[in-house]
Amino acid sequence: MSKHEKRLQAIRNNPKNVSFDVIRNILLNYGFSESKPRGGSSHYTYHKGIYRITIPKDKLVNQIYVKQTIKIIDELEETL
Repeated sequence: MSKHEKRLQAIRNNPKNVSFDVIRNILLNYGFSESKPRGGSSHYTYHKGIYRITIPKDKLVNQIYVKQTIKIIDELEETL
């Protein structure tokens, strides 16, 4: 099991305590491109093909964003 797979499994087990950097690294590892915020916003947008997710940069990411990320990753893995 690779380091990225272990991290993904860890956030599946506990989606409450996930840092922004962990989510960011997982999305970038799966080939998502990152759009940084402009004009005072704190929301980063990640997109790959038909998938798009916007995540606010906080120390800990809200659980709903973590679950959305997991759902997108699962859908991507099904197509591979």
